[in-house]
Amino acid sequence: MNRVDLILEHPKYQEYLDKIKQAEEKRIFCLHNMNHFLDVARIAYIMNLEEELGIAKEIIYATALLHDIGRFIQYEDGTPHEKASAELAEELLQETGFGKKEQKEILRAIREHRNKEMAEEKSLAGIIYRADKASRACFACEAEQQCDWDRTKKNMRVKY
Repeated sequence: MNRVDLILEHPKYQEYLDKIKQAEEKRIFCLHNMNHFLDVARIAYIMNLEEELGIAKEIIYATALLHDIGRFIQYEDGTPHEKASAELAEELLQETGFGKKEQKEILRAIREHRNKEMAEEKSLAGIIYRADKASRACFACEAEQQCDWDRTKKNMRVKY
């Protein structure tokens, strides 16, 4: 997981995390922070093992750490965060040693992590989509009653 460590230590990654933190300082709903990124990574890795997909742990963790990294741009100018995240992630992936094929797979998963068509896909994009949704502990959220997510989308039971 050396390349994941390089992402975590990268000055630009740290800068983006700080910008998200500042943008979400008064947010009462789900945050886009390291806890969320690691929850997505761990759940996606469990799914990978359960579904016997054979995706490398390092690829899953890199994708999860980067999937929402452009969230602050969405707050600033309305750019969909999956698009902004993929754009920011591309440079980080290049600078931390991921190959072209790996980059392509990771960037696709980032761009598609909000696409409902990924729900059943047996791929990196599929498990990141599902893990992102499963990572939210709606059953324990103080703002659950104020959340505009449809009740059928909320996680009201522990699955992972």
